[in-house]
Amino acid sequence: MISLLYIWLYSQSFHFHVAHLYARFGYPSAQLIVGQRYLKGAGVVKDEEMAMHWFRQASKQDHPHASFNLAVGKLKNMSGSMEVGDVEILLKVAARQGVQEAQELLENVIWTRSNLSPTRCFLLPLS
Repeated sequence: MISLLYIWLYSQSFHFHVAHLYARFGYPSAQLIVGQRYLKGAGVVKDEEMAMHWFRQASKQDHPHASFNLAVGKLKNMSGSMEVGDVEILLKVAARQGVQEAQELLENVIWTRSNLSPTRCFLLPLS
């Protein structure tokens, strides 16, 4: 009875702990959930570094949404040392598996890279 009361009162925290257990066993869907919980601070203290860690673990197993989240984290400078090419690879993994947002972001990354070459110089007039 007490355990049911705990679950009811602390459902966010309980859900996190269950997902965390499965994530440690290597289940990519659980790793994604744990990453999302850390990213939002749902049932656990918000920690972007831990979120990226769990997204990275799931993306190593080709989880599409984890790959997308890790790529977005890199673009927002959350995920540490990754190259632009790594972002494209992650987005391609997610896009191939049907994540529409990944396809759109991939197209934007490729378009931006192709239109901003080191030989171009953009000068704004001084006011």
